[in-house]
Amino acid sequence: MTLSIQLYSMRDYGDQIALLDKLSAIGITNIEGYGGVYGDPKAYRAAMDANGISMPSGHMGLNDIEDNFETTLSIAKTLGIVCIFAPYLEEQDRPDNTIGYTKLAHRLNAAAKRYAEHGILFGWHNHDFEFVTLADGGVPMDILLEEAPDIMWEADLAWIVRGKSDPFDYIQRYGNRLCAIHVKDIAKDGTNLDEDGWADLGAGVLDWATLLQACRTQSLGLIYALEHDKPSDPVGYATRSAAAFQNLWENTHD
Repeated sequence: MTLSIQLYSMRDYGDQIALLDKLSAIGITNIEGYGGVYGDPKAYRAAMDANGISMPSGHMGLNDIEDNFETTLSIAKTLGIVCIFAPYLEEQDRPDNTIGYTKLAHRLNAAAKRYAEHGILFGWHNHDFEFVTLADGGVPMDILLEEAPDIMWEADLAWIVRGKSDPFDYIQRYGNRLCAIHVKDIAKDGTNLDEDGWADLGAGVLDWATLLQACRTQSLGLIYALEHDKPSDPVGYATRSAAAFQNLWENTHD
């Protein structure tokens, strides 16, 4: 098991280099990168090494991958990333039919094959829109995973719930494609509105004990990346959620 944190959750912390020491002090020694920390990969890697921090996974935009593949590869090699995930599609870029998502799947699969030549896994990170049935009956997430057989999947289970789908169903059906799990919680209805309705792990409504058990049943080697899309207190969130995760892990079994 690898416990990590998606650094997008910590984007509002003032000094991103000093943040690494804070994370290490609370027992988080793995991080998941995103565009905001890739500006000077060598300097960032030096800061990671100084704090005993590793970056096994990172998010990179599909357009960046297609337009600047060698740059993304260099970033990954410098930072030690072995799993890259394309994280999102802006609304105006999303297909509206099965054919469109099939074409997207083929683009993802091509990227996966290129990274595989360098020993790097590549996959997709979901939000909620991938679970909204298209007008022609297709479900985007199913299309992506079925039409891109070489990609892995970073499952954001809370977004699946927000997409009104069953995370257990997807874990069961596509467990062999899992590489990482985004671990986040949904606040009770009408609460934490200033945090877009998200919550610290264990303080929300998701049954993470059962979700974690389902994930462990599928694979022992997953990356578990804590994430909160808009925490009001990033370090406090990370501290509380890391402790909650360790407690959950100790009370579930393979």
